[in-house]
Formats: sequence, structure tokens, C-alpha cells
Amino acid sequence: MARGPAFRHPERLMSAEIRSTDLVTSDGVRLHVLEAGPSGRARADGTAPVLAFVPGWSMPAAIWRSQLVQLGASHRVAALDPRGQGDSSIPASGFDIDRRADDVAEFVARYERPVLIGWSLGALEALHFIHRHGADRLAGLVLVDSSVGEEPAPPPAGDFLESLRRDRRATLEQFVRDMFRSPRSDDELAILTDSALRMPLDASLALFPGTMPRAHWRDITRAFPKPLMYVVTEQFAAQARNLLCQRPGTRVEIFEAAGHALFVDEPDRFNRVLLAFIEDIVPHRAPRPSHGRSSDG
Repeated sequence: MARGPAFRHPERLMSAEIRSTDLVTSDGVRLHVLEAGPSGRARADGTAPVLAFVPGWSMPAAIWRSQLVQLGASHRVAALDPRGQGDSSIPASGFDIDRRADDVAEFVARYERPVLIGWSLGALEALHFIHRHGADRLAGLVLVDSSVGEEPAPPPAGDFLESLRRDRRATLEQFVRDMFRSPRSDDELAILTDSALRMPLDASLALFPGTMPRAHWRDITRAFPKPLMYVVTEQFAAQARNLLCQRPGTRVEIFEAAGHALFVDEPDRFNRVLLAFIEDIVPHRAPRPSHGRSSDG
């Protein structure tokens, strides 16, 4: 069972037998991890890979609750609380993109042949992990609703950063509300806002990799040598189409009616799409479930 406030339905976390574990990074920081599904290391002999989830800026691992609960019934799944987020320690340093990418490397090193799923900032940290450590350990990569350096560029984050400096709580409350299009309870929104407020302001601002050129993310994504899926809302649909032109093997899924946290707004569809992607990596005897619109190139 997860320590601290679970995301929306703690009783469902308990029924799914979600395990709360820790890892200690090479620089001595304790990172919290939620795991579900069969214990033990996944084998590279045709069994399904481990699904390793990394959340976005300031968000806890428990935001992947629907994936932990539903996918954990048949697959081994794990979700990371990045440093300073969720139930992980809040160190004095290490909130730059290099150290966070190294944290991702140490997270996925716990598993054999994982599929790495990164959302928002977590997608950029996943890409930078590949830049620093290579893709050999991964079975595949899923990037969720994040810019990958294709055109058109997203709006600059300057106004948002300034709003955080002026009135952090109000800005975070609005940020959390805007992640969803489906109705969410006041308690759920408050849990996510309070979780984001755990991290010191300066550390939260340091997480934005503003010094990286957009071509950095574009080049890593286009060159990724293994199966890749890009799951986006309308805000990144044009980037998805451009990526598909430049990297025809990419699987693209567009969630037209969902908010930024699309896997919360439409968990059943997201989970079906993810399972279909996994079955293309490691074929299974069972027929692949149907899912929403996709482009495989």
C-alpha cells in the first residue's frame, strides 16, 4: 500500500496489492516507487515487459493509479516518484535535467526490458535518459502529451513561471484543474496541489530544462532505435503528424477530448492503446484488443 495520501481511491490501491518500495540513487537520495503485478524480474524470453511510468512536473507516481490498478492485474507495472515529488525525499540538489535523467536510469535499471512511459516533463526526462545512457535496456518508449521538438513550438513557459513566483498556490491550483477535462473531486484536486507544494519553489522552477534547444528533443526522438509511441492531446497533434512524417514507424494516438492528463481522463482507452503497443513488441496468443484511432506509418 502506498504511503501518504493515495490518489483519489486508496481502497482500490489496496485491493490491487500495490507495493510501496524505495531505491537509493547513486547520489544518496531515496526515491519512492509504486509497483503492482507479478513480483520478480520480467524475463527476456517472450513474456511481457515491465511498464515503467514517470509522471510530469511536480506530480506524484499515484497519478498513474488507473494504470497501476488495471494493468497491474496482468502485467508488472511500476511508477516513480521523482526526487522532490510524491513520497520521495526532497534533497538540496539534483533538480537539473542531467541528474533527473540519471534518476530515471537508476529506476529502469531495476527491471529487465521495461517499456518506459513518460508524461509531460517525464517524457523529456525519458528522452534525456536515452541521450545520456542509450536505449539498450529498453523494450520500447511511450511519450505522453509532451513537446518532442517538432513544429509547431509550444508557447513559452515564462508567464507560468512568473505566476508561480507571484502566487504559487493559486497558480498550482489552476494548473491542476486545467490538467483534466473530466470532472474531478475537490479532494482529488487538493491532494495533487498539496503534493506539488512539497517541493521548494526554486527546485520546482529548476526542473524546466529551458536551456536545452528544441532540436535536442527532436533528434533523440527521431533517432530512437526501438518501438516508439507518441500519445497526445490536440495541443501536440501537429507535432505528432510531423514526427510521423520524419519517423514513419512511430505509433501515434490522439486523444481529442481529453485534457493534459489524458490517462486519467480516459484511462480505459489509454490502457488499451498501451496494451496494443506492448503486444506489437512481444506478441501474445490472445487477440489484440480494439482501440482508438492510430497511425502506424
